[in-house]
Amino acid sequence: MPSNNWKTAKLNELGYVGRGRSRHRPRDAAFLFGGRYPFFQTGDIKSANFYLTEYSQTYSEDGLAQSKLWEAGTLCITIAANIAESAILGIQGCFPDSVVGFVADPKKADVRFIKYSLETLKAQMQSIARGTTQDNLSLDKLTSFNFLIPPLPIQKRIAGILSSYDDLIENNQRRIKILESMARGLYREWFVNFRFPGHENHPRVSSALGEIPQGWEVVTFGEIYNTTSGGTPSRKKPEYFLDGNIAWVKSQELLDDFILTTEEHITELALRNSSAKLFPANTVLIALYGATIGKLAILSKAAATNQACCAIIPRVSAFGREYAFFTILQNRERIIGLRIGAAQQNISQELLRKMVVLKP
Repeated sequence: MPSNNWKTAKLNELGYVGRGRSRHRPRDAAFLFGGRYPFFQTGDIKSANFYLTEYSQTYSEDGLAQSKLWEAGTLCITIAANIAESAILGIQGCFPDSVVGFVADPKKADVRFIKYSLETLKAQMQSIARGTTQDNLSLDKLTSFNFLIPPLPIQKRIAGILSSYDDLIENNQRRIKILESMARGLYREWFVNFRFPGHENHPRVSSALGEIPQGWEVVTFGEIYNTTSGGTPSRKKPEYFLDGNIAWVKSQELLDDFILTTEEHITELALRNSSAKLFPANTVLIALYGATIGKLAILSKAAATNQACCAIIPRVSAFGREYAFFTILQNRERIIGLRIGAAQQNISQELLRKMVVLKP
């Protein structure tokens, strides 16, 4: 139990709270972008570990003029699209009005402690933000939450201990990214450039894909992998989600990485009474549509998925997750270029299965 000197406080009682700015319409006007000012979006915040330094877009001087430059140390909180995701700016940057900035009063709060406290309130914030058409967490709702706040020295001590673990996690994730880059390079060397061990002993022969090593075959992806998708249990039945212990993956969680945790879980009852399926650990997933269309992931443990995720199951034991993952990654731009649909474009499972690939 916290001691008596812990108190409750609203976020706006601990520092400045304000929405980001993106006033220009249309928002995608080309002259706003391509400059030197980082423009962080909700997806960047969701994919950040703790500090936010990587971005997919920049503002020009014109872009900055209709926005606002926030200082490093600002806590960014998403209030639309990805609700209640957060990260601390590691550098100066701008963000849109779908993100709230919190600048801690140094006499009242340690921004790292507030970030960790926010994680404990995340599920409640996401629940209160659910709407009929689009999830949204208003500024009023965000500032209605009570944070349990100890004296500043204790905040700093707690934040220091927790951030040391986050630093270890971030270092390990950097190492993983280096290994992933090496694996991609190895795939290209062996299966694109055909410089695999012993390649000198395999003369090239003609094929539908050009010259390939003798003994290799041109096949469809569906000849070596099966595909299937998941489903979404009825949101009208709380018993399908409440106290669930089965990880349930949504397409927006596919980020070309391992799935270690999921935002939501479902129950055994939901699994039995919906189109959701349980896939084993090491299953490769691809997002068929939505904001992350074409993105991949590998399950680190058994999990179910929604219908926007396609699971790739080996039909031939010699071809496992790595070959599926990197083959799709190598061909992703071509796959996305063939997507279909007028209102919501998507990658069909049939398209995946008909994709022509090499079988060593």
